[in-house]
Amino acid sequence: MSPWKPEELAILAKPDEIEIATRRRDGSLRGLVTIWIVRHGSELYIRSVGGANASWYRGAQIRHQAQIAAGGLTRDVKLIEADHGLDHQIDAAYRRKYARYSESTLRRITSPEARATTLRLEPNRHDQSKETD
Repeated sequence: MSPWKPEELAILAKPDEIEIATRRRDGSLRGLVTIWIVRHGSELYIRSVGGANASWYRGAQIRHQAQIAAGGLTRDVKLIEADHGLDHQIDAAYRRKYARYSESTLRRITSPEARATTLRLEPNRHDQSKETD
């Protein structure tokens, strides 16, 4: 069973881009970064197109918590290392969703460097979640 409510999945997976702010050690939020998101089954996944050296991804490795926003919805999330047995399926989800982008762009998000940063998002129900204007 998915930890996401069906309406949350629909809202968060629909836009091409979402905003993410990872949490610092003290729990405060870093600045917002725009990233791509895909849905595979009833789960949501993100990757760092810049690989493990991207600042937002390095920040994600500190607390494995972030806040995401898309489609008027803001959610606190846990960032969980993805099962790399799903890499091909997640690649396919990126290729389907972002098919209108150039092949070189798609190669970057499906590269071994980006694959290594694949994170599954899980709602953090213990934190405040809210709708945004």
